[in-house]
Amino acid sequence: QVQLVESGGGLVQAGDSLRLSCAASGRTFGDYAMGWFRQAPGKERAFVAGISWTGGSTYYADSVKGRFTISRDNAKNTVYLQMNSLKPEDTAVYYCAADLSRRFRSYPPIATTDYPLWGQGTQVTVSS
Repeated sequence: QVQLVESGGGLVQAGDSLRLSCAASGRTFGDYAMGWFRQAPGKERAFVAGISWTGGSTYYADSVKGRFTISRDNAKNTVYLQMNSLKPEDTAVYYCAADLSRRFRSYPPIATTDYPLWGQGTQVTVSS
């Protein structure tokens, strides 16, 4: 079964850090770009960060640039999202996604429609 499983979410205070993990299984994901998205209550799912298949190219939403870092370990089939200086507005369910539609993409896509496979999400709550 091909799946993505996120972990690492939780309740933290403003200014704290969290590291989310996304473990992929069922196939090798090393040839594909990966992304993190988030969805706050009453809002649409939004792009947070993306990483190319090699890890050499990354892209961030303006709202998290300089605070969040995406990385990947292809040997472990795992993608990470390091979140520093968290703010209450970062509160959301965070989803990992795999761009299985195209191999060896040199630049991570940012549209939800470019990612056919999604995890179940992990809740991040930042209190003020």
